[in-house]
Amino acid sequence: MAQEAMDVDLRAGPAQEAATAAAEERSSSPDSRVHWRALFSEREPRRPPPPPLQSRSQPLPLARTRPRRRQAAARGTQRAAQSSSRTALNYYLMSRIEAAASNLSAGHGGHSSDETVVLSDSDSDSSSLTEVEEEEREEQEPAEALEEAPGPSNLAVPDSTQMDPPADESGEPGHLDHRGAAVQQKKTPLKGANSTVPVTPSEEEESGDTCAICFEEWTNAGGHRLCALRCGHLFGYSCIEKWLKGQAGKCPQCNKKAKRTDIVVLYARTLKAVDTSEQEYLKSSLEKEQVLRRKAELESAQSRLQLQVLTEECSKLRQQVQELKALMAQHNTSSSQQPSSSRSCLPGGPSYSQGQHKYCFEKAFVVSQAGNCRVMAYCDLLSCLVMSQPSPQSTLIPGCGIKMMSAVNLNSSQYVPIHSKQIRGLAFSNRADGLLLSAALDHTLKLTSLTTNTVVQTYNAGRPVWSCCWCLDNTNYIYAGLVNGSVLVYDLRDTSCHVQELAPQKSRCPVVSLSYLPRMASAAFPYGGLMSGTLEGACFWEQKTSDSYRPHLLPLESGGCVDLQTEASTRHCLAAFRPNKNRNCLQCVVMELTCTQLTEAADDIICSCRPVQTLTAGPACKLLTKNAIFQSPEDNGSILVCAGDEASNSAMLWDAGTGSLLQKLMDDLPVLDVCPYTVNHNSFLATLTEKTVKIYRWQ
Repeated sequence: MAQEAMDVDLRAGPAQEAATAAAEERSSSPDSRVHWRALFSEREPRRPPPPPLQSRSQPLPLARTRPRRRQAAARGTQRAAQSSSRTALNYYLMSRIEAAASNLSAGHGGHSSDETVVLSDSDSDSSSLTEVEEEEREEQEPAEALEEAPGPSNLAVPDSTQMDPPADESGEPGHLDHRGAAVQQKKTPLKGANSTVPVTPSEEEESGDTCAICFEEWTNAGGHRLCALRCGHLFGYSCIEKWLKGQAGKCPQCNKKAKRTDIVVLYARTLKAVDTSEQEYLKSSLEKEQVLRRKAELESAQSRLQLQVLTEECSKLRQQVQELKALMAQHNTSSSQQPSSSRSCLPGGPSYSQGQHKYCFEKAFVVSQAGNCRVMAYCDLLSCLVMSQPSPQSTLIPGCGIKMMSAVNLNSSQYVPIHSKQIRGLAFSNRADGLLLSAALDHTLKLTSLTTNTVVQTYNAGRPVWSCCWCLDNTNYIYAGLVNGSVLVYDLRDTSCHVQELAPQKSRCPVVSLSYLPRMASAAFPYGGLMSGTLEGACFWEQKTSDSYRPHLLPLESGGCVDLQTEASTRHCLAAFRPNKNRNCLQCVVMELTCTQLTEAADDIICSCRPVQTLTAGPACKLLTKNAIFQSPEDNGSILVCAGDEASNSAMLWDAGTGSLLQKLMDDLPVLDVCPYTVNHNSFLATLTEKTVKIYRWQ
């Protein structure tokens, strides 16, 4: 009984001590307890205990040999008694290990008193001695397992704290197998983690940095900036926008319903996107710079053009000033020589006072860059000035036509194609429909309506037509001067062919000019008819009836006539002759038409002319220029003459009564045609070269 009581006390003492230590363990250091429990629960199955450590100060006495049966009975009794206190003993063992670790770390070489148990040598305490040996063996086995078990280096206990962990008092094989299995299960992922190469996050995220539609990187600006749908998938904005337009409204990755309003632009700092803000900024800067450069180039071109025009105008004004000074000096000289100011003038017209008014430059514009402009005419009904020119788009619309310019605001309008070859004559009538008559080298005579800009009638003359005009007494008739010297008469009411042909009287030279003098326009010359000028001379076709004409050859110098113009109200005509062996310069002869009654019969008359004034210009005349004779804008009855001078590239203005040169209108090219007209009680003079037209106002 005494022995049993001693056994109970030995068993009960450690249990109570373990319970107390467990309570302190729970309240003080739960982290260290959990760490040691996890450490010892994950070890391999127990191995045979190693020999006792030599560091113990007091080795336990060896138990005497007992029969195997007695030892088995003692162990069965011990297992039955300790089965109820297994949990408490675990806490007790943990507390002992922690205490030993603290002693070792503090530098104490001996163990606590709890580890040394002194027993007697009697037979009655053999079972207790055996139990102590069992406990020591169980304490040594976990320590050996801790030293020999393979595992990660980060779980090893420092050398200062390594000691023999306590063994499980239960000693059941099933419990050991279960612990060993747990150790095997937990060791597998650790070994796999060390043996395999880990996947870096950058490799997994690289595939998410591109758009799933075009496989290009996102940007944080521009059309391909990062955006997302409601389902969370990321795309480039331009790609997903096109996708939703072309597909059935589904996400490209998850096929969830999506629409354009579900697109949300993302502003995330952690997402990797190609920074194209600088590129977009550079693009916008480049576009702005290009716009500014084009604007600067346009302004520079306009400035250069304005400078050129102003320079030309300044040079012309300087030349005009010099000419005016010369004229003033000439006038002063003539005034001193002739105090009475008696000057020759045209019959029936007063003298013209110089220096009061003149033509001043108003505007100039380019008609054709390619040149080849020839003639012009003015329509009083439409207040429109028309100039002949070649087609500006010769590859698309070949041929020649006219360009119109408003005489009111001096703005040019569109081009109207008419003929296939060069135009040699233009004329307007006093009709209310504003029809333009044109003659060209393509053997045709055409009527064009300027209200619709279309050709309304075409007549084929069979030969090149050099000139044309209207019948001012009957606007149903028109005339066409041919290259062989004959004149064809057309009736607008007959669209098939001409109604009469006026054969040449002297030589078969081209008819360079045609003009009509109305009947009863002057008492001194009451007859009406057609004035025809050729390269060899001039002929007046007196119109007896609507279909009867009588020719009158004018006594002009034969050969060299380049133009013949008439002034209807005063019955004066102007004939221009080019230089030849008899004259060394261009001569413009002003003539007055006369009629002589041969008999008392009304029809027995002869129409002729007499020269009134001869005006001279430069020594060159290679072109068939058009001149003009007209009444002065002063309305004083005087006559002015304007003719082009090829030698000086100018238009010269004379007073036909005195023969004095009034002005010299300079130009860049030879003046080919001159046209005076009146708009809103203002008198203008237009000069035409092969490229430009200039307008002068009478002031």
